[in-house]
Amino acid sequence: MATLTQQPFDPATAWARYEPDARRPWNLALAGHLYRRAAFGATWDQLQRALRDGPQRTIDGLLRPRADVAAFNRQHDELETPPNDENSSNDLRAWWLQRMIRTPHPLLEKMTLFWHGHFGVNATKVNSARAMQQHLQLLRKHALGSFREMLPGIMRDAAMLLSLDAKANRKALPNEDLARCFMETFTLGPGRFSDRDVHEAARAFSGWFVLQNQLRLIERERDSEMKHILGQEGRFTSDDVARILVEQPATSQTIVRKVYRWLISETVEPDERLLAPLAESFAKNHDVFPLVETLLRSNLFFSAMAYRQRMKSPVEFALGVVKGLEEAVPTPPLAEALARLGQNLLHPPTAKGWCGGQSWINHATLAGRHNLAAALLKSDGAFGGKLDPAAVAGRHGSGSKFFLNLFLQGDAELHDGTDANTDARRVAYAALALPEFQLA
Repeated sequence: MATLTQQPFDPATAWARYEPDARRPWNLALAGHLYRRAAFGATWDQLQRALRDGPQRTIDGLLRPRADVAAFNRQHDELETPPNDENSSNDLRAWWLQRMIRTPHPLLEKMTLFWHGHFGVNATKVNSARAMQQHLQLLRKHALGSFREMLPGIMRDAAMLLSLDAKANRKALPNEDLARCFMETFTLGPGRFSDRDVHEAARAFSGWFVLQNQLRLIERERDSEMKHILGQEGRFTSDDVARILVEQPATSQTIVRKVYRWLISETVEPDERLLAPLAESFAKNHDVFPLVETLLRSNLFFSAMAYRQRMKSPVEFALGVVKGLEEAVPTPPLAEALARLGQNLLHPPTAKGWCGGQSWINHATLAGRHNLAAALLKSDGAFGGKLDPAAVAGRHGSGSKFFLNLFLQGDAELHDGTDANTDARRVAYAALALPEFQLA
């Protein structure tokens, strides 16, 4: 079990590095916590190595993997899209899930998923396999990189413009919905801009058109006159809008708060004083990597205020099973199952992404999670019996305690009569059906 304290933190203590001691020892529970948040779960070998290496060295490996990530990317980056570029989002979903399962850099893929939820681009509106794939590659390129570089790229992303019904940005008809979404949803947050700011920013987007799913600048439709946006004046383009928005303190506050919810806790909103040092640091260069590193290494991350204080999304739930049992599974049926559980990859319900939190769980989706766990563990069926709990237990341990330690790091007990002689699939399923496994 984790040894955690519930006391509030002052900012200096919260963001200082966690160093194990007698009061807060490094143990299996905290290793599992780290892999749930910074990856998609862990194998037994990864958990054991983490115990030996300690928290900071384990985090080093998650931030900067020892494996050849570039070689993996060269092999897995491209998915052949249909010649007519029809919307084959089913193939793209399956391709992305395979990347999540096989990647040597799970933190990068986890943050790509974060940005997919932040910039809620919907493949149905885009209706272009290539444009959606390019969008995902753009997110991945900057997922742990520079938000300052990401935002103008997103503003010039064909998939983004198509998803926001902004394929034609004419001088005579500025698209205020596009500008408002970038201000309210992606950067500043509500109430931090005026209607005039929205109108002037919309003028700066003029001239950009999506033709045959490719972004094109039509010069005659570009508004090159003076514009006034958030107290600044100039002949601004969309790149200037991106710069102005990134430079606003409110944008740093928005991004830091959302990353905090993703990596630390979504149950209690942090006060501004706690987040202020992170927002101030992020505002200096807008680099995501040091922000994520600070959060993962922190005392707060390894405290009771963070431990199991997030609800697993359907993707996190399913991949936690797959990773723990050390095999890949067919991902087309997995993508369909996740869609039924409320997380249809590449199809977030709005530009705000998914609500997350407790919205993931209701009577229907909880039953659906149990059904998915059972299907993943079956010796036949849609997932082909790829996951073999008995084989994993045979390599590492046996009995109900092994699966409780693998999936829950000892945070729960089984009370249904399972023991060392019970079928491994039944024991594994019993562990996965526990309420604690729904929490990240």
